[in-house]
Amino acid sequence: MQSWELIARERIRDAYAAYTHAGDRGRLEDLARAFTEDGELEIKGRPPVSGRGAIVELLSEVVTAGASVTLEEGRPRYVRHFVTNIMFDEITREQARTSAYFLVVNDRGVDHWGRYRDTLVPVGDRWRFSKRLVRLDDKR
Repeated sequence: MQSWELIARERIRDAYAAYTHAGDRGRLEDLARAFTEDGELEIKGRPPVSGRGAIVELLSEVVTAGASVTLEEGRPRYVRHFVTNIMFDEITREQARTSAYFLVVNDRGVDHWGRYRDTLVPVGDRWRFSKRLVRLDDKR
């Protein structure tokens, strides 16, 4: 493995962390910045959206429709995303394709889990999602 690939892998892990930390805090604009300006987000079963503004709008709708931060009992005290088993399916200097598992919990327990399938590209000295497919295995 060459040094550029090690650096790319760590920066890709940073992109995952930026996405999940922003999501846990409800900072959807920060989360959208983990994507390229024209990045695409698809939640399986919904049409994909492109662009950071559309990503914020889609995730705002998901939260309003009953995601973890709007439970009947009131807002949970915390939300935590756990991402594991990041697989680098393909990595070049221009693009990476990855997949990973995720689990979301809050103070009431498990909220939902599933799998990410992503394409990331370098933008400056960072890597950003150009495409993310979210597949939920279960939602409580």
